[in-house]
Amino acid sequence: MESLAQALLEMEVYGFTLLDEVLNPDEVSHLKECLIRCYELTGHEQNFMGTAGHVTNLPSQDPAFFFLMDHPKTLPILESILGKNLILGSLNARIARPDDGEQGFHTDIGAELLNPVSPVMCNTVWMLDDFSPRNGSTQIVPGSHKSMMAGPPEGFAVQHVFQVTARAGSVLIFNGQCWHAGGNNQTYTNRHALFGHYRKSSLIFQVDPHDEFPAKFFDLLSPRQRELLRMEHGLGAPHAADSHLRRSFARGKLKFS
Repeated sequence: MESLAQALLEMEVYGFTLLDEVLNPDEVSHLKECLIRCYELTGHEQNFMGTAGHVTNLPSQDPAFFFLMDHPKTLPILESILGKNLILGSLNARIARPDDGEQGFHTDIGAELLNPVSPVMCNTVWMLDDFSPRNGSTQIVPGSHKSMMAGPPEGFAVQHVFQVTARAGSVLIFNGQCWHAGGNNQTYTNRHALFGHYRKSSLIFQVDPHDEFPAKFFDLLSPRQRELLRMEHGLGAPHAADSHLRRSFARGKLKFS
């Protein structure tokens, strides 16, 4: 079976597909160096769903990450599921350090957006280190994207879990409705990964790429990358993001009726 057809059937049946060694060693090394530099400048501690180092909005920090947005090995899969007019909801990074805590199984969208026929978002996990159960690689429950539940119900024993074993440079693509979790890093080295969060065009960004996007980077974006970032009409066009709403609620500017 042709590779795209194989990947799409795996997405339909299992909810995920694993692409081995999409990036070459030089690309992995360069991205990892860039990520570490970004983390030193803007990284912060993440204590939601397990502890880890976290870096947000990578496109606004270094053009080295641009080519991942529309990579020819991943974008056709995502377009086939979310449509040609999909957006990149965010491109962030998670650095799981030795003994960083294990996440509980969860989905990345609210229960009100779950749709077994037409999913509204997908994730890509770009592995910048070898992933294994020992260093707490991503765990995913096959078929859970069709459960119509945003996570395991209380008291449910999650079994039949797939835990990723893959070389650095590999990419995991999964339906955002899949129950998934990061594991506990039981090694003495950090586990670095980038997370691309793609959404249907009807949704807003998770983290708005327009925020603090340097004007000097704009000409480095390809036309397709600008479309994914809703920048085809330039920087500062009307836009919104989950992160904006969270800040507004925190400041008391938005209230539930």
